[in-house]
Amino acid sequence: MTAQYVLDLQEIDETQVAVVGGKGAHLGGLSRIEGIRVPDGFCVTTDAFRRVMAGAPSMAEQLDQLSCLNPDDREGIRTLSALIRRTIEGIAVPDDLAAAITGALGRLGGQAACAVRSSATAEDLPTASFAGQQDTYLNIVGPTAVLQHISRCWASLFTERAVTYRRRNGIDHRTVHMAVVVQQMVLPHASGILFTADPVTGNRKVATVDAGFGLGEALVSGLVNPDVFTVRDGEIVAKAIAAKQRAVHALPAGGTRDVAVDAGRQEEPSLTDGQVVRLVELGRRIEARFGRPQDIEWCLADDDFQIVQSRPITTLFPIPETDDRDNHVYVSVGHQQMMTDPMKPLGFSMWQLTAMVPMHEAGGRLFVDVTGRLASPASRAALLDIMGRGDPLVRDALETVLDRDDFVPSLPDAGPGGPPPVVPSAPAEPDPAIITELIERSQVSVAALERDIRTKSGPALFDFLLEAFEEHKRVLGDPLNSQAIMAGMEATWWLNDKLREWLGEKNAADTLTLSAPGNITSEMGLALLDVADVVRPYPEVVAFLEGVEDDGFLDALAKLAGGTEARDAMEAYLDRYGMRCVGEIDITRPRWSERPSTLVPVILDNVRIFEPGAAERRFEEGRQKARKKEQDVLSRLRALPDGDRKADEAKRMIDRVRAFAGYREYPKYGIVSRYSVYKQALMEEAERLVQAHVLAEKEDIFFLTFQELRDVVRSHQVDDLLIQQRKDAFRSYRALTPPRVLTSDGEAVTGAYRRDDVPAGALAGLAVSAGTVEGRARVILDMAEADLEAGDILVTTFTDPSWSPLFVGIAGLVTEVGGLMTHGAVIAREYGLPAVVGVERATRLIRDGQRIRVHGTDGHVEILP
Repeated sequence: MTAQYVLDLQEIDETQVAVVGGKGAHLGGLSRIEGIRVPDGFCVTTDAFRRVMAGAPSMAEQLDQLSCLNPDDREGIRTLSALIRRTIEGIAVPDDLAAAITGALGRLGGQAACAVRSSATAEDLPTASFAGQQDTYLNIVGPTAVLQHISRCWASLFTERAVTYRRRNGIDHRTVHMAVVVQQMVLPHASGILFTADPVTGNRKVATVDAGFGLGEALVSGLVNPDVFTVRDGEIVAKAIAAKQRAVHALPAGGTRDVAVDAGRQEEPSLTDGQVVRLVELGRRIEARFGRPQDIEWCLADDDFQIVQSRPITTLFPIPETDDRDNHVYVSVGHQQMMTDPMKPLGFSMWQLTAMVPMHEAGGRLFVDVTGRLASPASRAALLDIMGRGDPLVRDALETVLDRDDFVPSLPDAGPGGPPPVVPSAPAEPDPAIITELIERSQVSVAALERDIRTKSGPALFDFLLEAFEEHKRVLGDPLNSQAIMAGMEATWWLNDKLREWLGEKNAADTLTLSAPGNITSEMGLALLDVADVVRPYPEVVAFLEGVEDDGFLDALAKLAGGTEARDAMEAYLDRYGMRCVGEIDITRPRWSERPSTLVPVILDNVRIFEPGAAERRFEEGRQKARKKEQDVLSRLRALPDGDRKADEAKRMIDRVRAFAGYREYPKYGIVSRYSVYKQALMEEAERLVQAHVLAEKEDIFFLTFQELRDVVRSHQVDDLLIQQRKDAFRSYRALTPPRVLTSDGEAVTGAYRRDDVPAGALAGLAVSAGTVEGRARVILDMAEADLEAGDILVTTFTDPSWSPLFVGIAGLVTEVGGLMTHGAVIAREYGLPAVVGVERATRLIRDGQRIRVHGTDGHVEILP
């Protein structure tokens, strides 16, 4: 096919990213929208870029070197990217390519002033905007200057910031090519940026306009503060007019200059109210064309708006799809399940199929629609109560939405208020024997699943799994299950409330629940201490484990002195807990049994930090502290007026919390045990698809929903493009922070603590495990990279049960996500670790290695000098 080096904008649309880059494709699409004016121009295509790059034989080697650099190697990237840019700028533009560009310039009017703008193929995409990563040159006059600046645009593909951005987004440098947009300059009265959704809150019904005098470079460069207009439903609802002391203007001979704005004009609005509303109407047309909110650069000349760029706003969190136009309020599932990372399609679809309530996907995360519960006063109160006890930020966010006029319709109590109240009633005296019964039922059900699934494959496997999911929900939805969970939770709440009222003591239940029996997750952490006891006496095994880099190490252990004992201990641990992993609610995540090397650093930390017998010793110490606390509380209560009654009630609740608190973690263990069985069967099916050349690799099934995978198994046909699109989308979702509460307008509502008891400079959070501890903060985002010393305080985004083995070696815990009864809080209390959760941006505000003080009783964290 003959290479095309130059295309007029009118020949282009948004489907041609590979030919003209993201910016060029969007400009072509813009030029086709009725009523939208785009400055005349053309694109120098990616064919031209490839032609020029081929003129430098050294380029392939330089790109190979660049791909090998770590994204954090700033000096290496700076040096090599500068070399690549010099190489590109030094390549002479071939005569036929130069002639094609000069001819296109002639059609614009030979000596017309032009804007020369980079347009990369990985730019202005729905999943990555790359805003500001490549270069733009304004007011370039004459063919010689235009050609020179086109070369600079090609070279700008390899600026340090662009290279680093691509590396962090997992994009191969060799797959990205550069086109260049050349357009007639617009000499505007005013210019700026229009966001068709609020870029801060995400609200899709609110548009914001930033505007200033002259060229938009004054705003982009930060030379001036813009006028800011906020528009909703065709009306300006807020505006702030800035003192605009400088503006950027084009020079007659080429280039630009910033100039002083006349004193009398500095505080004049750069746009009239009518112009602002008209601009937003144009933005809505553009948004409709591209199907998503846009970040639009505009110019105003002679009262006529011209659009010079439009790109998707990639930082907005997506909204769950619905088949109506009603208002909806969604609560994040990830914040309840301690997994705010995105899930792959197979993962979220299987969680939806096994969940007890309907769940909606957006941005790779799941949400529950609570609009119906909020609409009815009775169910609203119950929902806010349970949410407030678990995570006050969720409650505050919901109350913030409720304070908005008419966003949530109010229904009478007798009306369709949605599901019944969230808090089930527990029996007055639940029988602890039900726990043994529930665990036995779960074990029998999992054993039957393991037995029956072995003979299933192909379409029959999926029919079987759909039946298994119903059994999964039956076990989880057993009324006795709710009774057992709520018995422990309500006893904890009762003790904290009453002992604060009677004795003035905060969070007394935290000590009373130390080493509560039957907690499968805390037992899991202590059991890894026992594995360390087996490993510790054998220096050869310890040295071998320090060098482990892959997951095939268990077989090699048997060749070492003590290696057989160490291997047997690890395998026994994996037999009981190997179904667990970070983010375990996503079935696509690698389990410990699949990636046992994940546990090696924790085992080595346990060998180094602890003495033999630490597990039993720690458990007994906790039990004794709880017993001592019980005696102290009861004796102080008996000294009060009506003390015998109070002491008897407290004793009954202490017994209840000791009996039931440990079970809180078991249902999750049962779920994940079943998930491990499901996954093993699906991976065997994936292997068959690979053998049949239906899939390129087994992990491709992760990017199909359960229903889509079922269809692929039936038809032996797969949409490879869909899988690639899902991989790209998943990569983009990882950069998004999911909100605790999300509305159907797209507004992400974070909530606030609204407390006046937090010292100045301290970070507010939720007190979940009493005590105060001071130590070195270890900011750890990946459990496999943990390197802890005794006395360290773990600071991370969230913890799920897979993090429990780390808890035995730390002195305190701080997380960004969590509630009173979520995993980290439960296990912190079990181990007696002061803990504060729900600390917004903790991993960014606290630096690794800083000394901090965690106030687990009062719910805040001090950063120490």
